Amino acid sequence: MLRIHFTPEDLARTRISAAPQPMWEVLLSMYRLRGREGGIFFEEWRRSVAKAANLTTRPLADLASQSGYAVDFLTPTLRNLSLAEGLEALRRTPRKRLRADLAVLAGTRRLPSWTTGLAEGRPETLTRLADSVERYFTACLAPYWVRVCGRVEQVRARQVKTMTEEGCESLLAQVHPSARWTYPVLELDYPVEHELRLDGRGLCLAPSFFCWGLPTTFLDGELEPTLVYPIEHKVGWSANEAAHRPLTSLLGRTRARVLEVIGERPGTTTEVASRTKTSLPTASQQAATLRAAGLITSRQIGQSVLHSITPLGLALLAEG
Repeated sequence: MLRIHFTPEDLARTRISAAPQPMWEVLLSMYRLRGREGGIFFEEWRRSVAKAANLTTRPLADLASQSGYAVDFLTPTLRNLSLAEGLEALRRTPRKRLRADLAVLAGTRRLPSWTTGLAEGRPETLTRLADSVERYFTACLAPYWVRVCGRVEQVRARQVKTMTEEGCESLLAQVHPSARWTYPVLELDYPVEHELRLDGRGLCLAPSFFCWGLPTTFLDGELEPTLVYPIEHKVGWSANEAAHRPLTSLLGRTRARVLEVIGERPGTTTEVASRTKTSLPTASQQAATLRAAGLITSRQIGQSVLHSITPLGLALLAEG
């Protein structure tokens, strides 16, 4: 049982993460790779990334047993929500945090020899670990990240609406099928007995694409209070060709591709033209149409225009 203790200040400071947390999705997707939970929802994705995953997951797997504790420092919760920020936070993990988390992990199983350098905070070992995370994300998550973000955004928009119209307490009562809310305590099913006292810090609610079954949080209650919980899924979400055929029919091949590359990461008109292999006037025209439809936003930066996808655009990509 997980019990989260609120004060009135905590209710006022509770927020919903603005997007998926890349470091959490890395960790939780590894569990989906190594287990059979999620069945048909993740099977196609497992098959598509299995070979690449075998080459990139070893250091990560050493720090996250197939069930049970995974070191807290692997999943820094950040407001900027970018992989680059997460990797930088991992490289800068204080030695005290490394030693404390590895000591807990060592109490559950024998650790490989390379973790000695990690416990000592050696920069080269931390860099090796961060590089492994980046390779794994690039190979196994990046090809699907637009759809991951879009699906999480759909859930987030619904939950923001609940919080706005019905209040934070109503959302807490619905955040997971096992949730039981009786002020001032939120109870959720959990593998072990765990108490989390917010003490005025508020709670970051983080809907997660690769979380499955029970919610999860940090072992250390001193870290930023975060509740990561699963969202609903659709069969076939990872099927590339099938997912984008309706979108192409709706928008046209070029415009759909422009929306997709902007969804992958923001870019200037020149960058969008390069990534879509179109001319600069074509990229500009397609971006203008997408902006008029509310699917992207554009802002002037010096002599360039930077295009970013909107929540509506992400939701459209996620649905295909």
